[in-house]
Amino acid sequence: MLARKIALAVLFPALALAHAQQLPTPERPVLPAQQSPIPQQPPTYQRGVIPAQDGGVREVLESIVIPPVPNAPFTASLITEWVRYTPDGASITMVNERRVARDERGRLYEERWALVPKDSDVQSRLQWIQIADPHQRTLYNCNMIARVCDLLRYDPARDLAAATAAPPPDGPLPGNRGFLQTENLGTRNIAGMETTGTRVTTTLNAGAAGNDRPVVKTSETWRSEQLAVNLLSIRTDPLFGTQTFTVSELDAAPPDPRLFELPVNFPVRDQRAARPPSE
Repeated sequence: MLARKIALAVLFPALALAHAQQLPTPERPVLPAQQSPIPQQPPTYQRGVIPAQDGGVREVLESIVIPPVPNAPFTASLITEWVRYTPDGASITMVNERRVARDERGRLYEERWALVPKDSDVQSRLQWIQIADPHQRTLYNCNMIARVCDLLRYDPARDLAAATAAPPPDGPLPGNRGFLQTENLGTRNIAGMETTGTRVTTTLNAGAAGNDRPVVKTSETWRSEQLAVNLLSIRTDPLFGTQTFTVSELDAAPPDPRLFELPVNFPVRDQRAARPPSE
């Protein structure tokens, strides 16, 4: 599935960045057997270098699904806000804004910018550009820092299925894990488009996911049928906090064709023959 998964996970207080398209992540180096003896005194850490540590969590924030449907072009900005809460009630808010586009052929263009603390002087940085073609079944992941593009296989089936997916039915979850309830929120104009709102509330019974008491999660979406895209999506989960995705600066005209050209002087590494990391 094309990267609705953002490669912009955040350290908490500094969770390691990871990329949702299963892009390579650095591994600890394997030292040769003829390594020099272990020093008697610990080395002095270089400024800005964080030593390896036990524990921690690597997280990936998933974004909205943009299916590669044809004849529904647009260009827009997508604003992400991720709020998480500490046990004492404090909140940690990370934000970014990125450009997304789809042309008349259904090709997708998405930028990936680093999440940064809200209202801080930390500047976000463009990390990846992704270009997907559902007809060629290709996905280019272009690393804007390493200045190289990886060519991957792209299967549009799951993203296309999301374009026509109906809300889940109300009722008990399988295995007596909990209950699901769906609400129709009516219509609302967002970025000049009429949208239909839906709220899905999922209650997990105690023990369903290692929880010692019932847990309630909600997902609120405002969907444009013309574009087959959620223009506003709010997901609230006690484990992950509140994630809000807002489409702004929406232009329903065909995007600039130059968006779908690879960055100049970026070599391409064909990874289509490689086995996916999940296999």
